[in-house]
Amino acid sequence: MLGRTVRLVGAAVTGRTTVRDDQVRMGAAEIGVELGERATLVQFSSAFCQPCRATRRVLTEVAGMVDGVAHVEIDAEERLELVRRLEVQSTPTVLVLDARGTVVRRAAGQPRKVDVIAALGEAVRD
Repeated sequence: MLGRTVRLVGAAVTGRTTVRDDQVRMGAAEIGVELGERATLVQFSSAFCQPCRATRRVLTEVAGMVDGVAHVEIDAEERLELVRRLEVQSTPTVLVLDARGTVVRRAAGQPRKVDVIAALGEAVRD
């Protein structure tokens, strides 16, 4: 899985169900911290996931580059209800939220830094 290119897309498809991310909103109560002023990078991880560590580094770096962007990591095993509601199928999964908490992009697998920056560009448009 390392080195695999992952596109950030606008919907999650699982079997016969599609969750339209543009209809999903998350708030501080769900993710455990305040949303970023401009955007929030939400990472679902698991304890023994090697790509999760690399994803954490990328997201932390990108959040540090862009003012008003927060990065929060959620342990998928501890938040099973949220994982099921959002149809997270694997770790790492990254959700890019705009300032209102609307999911504008998602990626499963280790994202490339350039893809995260491009997704943030969409989230911070206004």
